[in-house]
Amino acid sequence: MARYLVTGVAGFIASRVAEILIADGHQILGIDNMNDAYDVKMKEYRLEKLRSLAGFSFREMDISDKEAVAGLADSGPFDAVINLAARAGVRASVENPWVYVDTNTTGTLNLLELCKNNQIPKIILASTSSVYGKDAPLPTPETAESKMPLQAYAASKVGAEAMAHAYHYLFDIDVTVVRYFTVYGPAGRPDMVMFRFVKWLMEGKKLQLNGDGNQTRGFTFLDDIARGTIQALKPVGYEIINLGGHESISMNELITMLEKATGKKAVVEHHEFHKADMLANHADVTKAGELLGWEAQVGLEEGIQRLVDWYVENQSWAKNIDTGV
Repeated sequence: MARYLVTGVAGFIASRVAEILIADGHQILGIDNMNDAYDVKMKEYRLEKLRSLAGFSFREMDISDKEAVAGLADSGPFDAVINLAARAGVRASVENPWVYVDTNTTGTLNLLELCKNNQIPKIILASTSSVYGKDAPLPTPETAESKMPLQAYAASKVGAEAMAHAYHYLFDIDVTVVRYFTVYGPAGRPDMVMFRFVKWLMEGKKLQLNGDGNQTRGFTFLDDIARGTIQALKPVGYEIINLGGHESISMNELITMLEKATGKKAVVEHHEFHKADMLANHADVTKAGELLGWEAQVGLEEGIQRLVDWYVENQSWAKNIDTGV
């Protein structure tokens, strides 16, 4: 049995990682600042599920608070830090870049200091496919250019990756950087396309779509991503590994699949494509297979149906979730 510090634990991916680890007999100290980057009701739903599990404890705090993070040493020892706390979202980072640097870069630095000062041998850092910028080859390998970010979100993650490498080099902390592509599933982020489209279809609302719908995304189901994140606890030295994004389709194709799953006909309202967005992402996950033994197991059709089923089961309150549009 191990003890892990999981940051951003009320978040979409982190909450599922914590659930799986607890089911496997491990103990979790979860931290989250419960910010309102998206509707807090979704975070409260995920956290309530975790609070019911033996082996889980929670502390509300912000990883950008240096003293608070240092104080976590009193709750150790920890076998690893799984840093999934982040300010995410490419468009919002254009409006308020400072909070992205505070959380994603400074917060990572604070956690690396916690590892250094308390002999925590391992940290997982969640990063993003957004670091690959505008002209990435498809599917995108980890060796693709990642120093030309398009917005502050990606730039803050590039900084976090570099800081993690410095601490690996100086202090021999084992680091796995997992670059997430587009993740979807039950209780997903309400500011992301999958939840928004399902909610709007189920509630008879128009689908708000930036661009002509020919832009593509590589999707991976939540459970596959959570399982890959846990596999990334393996000692690797310092490695950057793509996780997810293996199944790429256009927004127009996605809408067709969602119409089939919901039994609803979409009415689409088109808007100008946002300059901060990428036209396409599609991961080369060869390295995840070779180093971690990871392979996605849930296909897109099955995963979409699971999301729709979850929404129908929780529609009484989920229909009131703010999608940020």
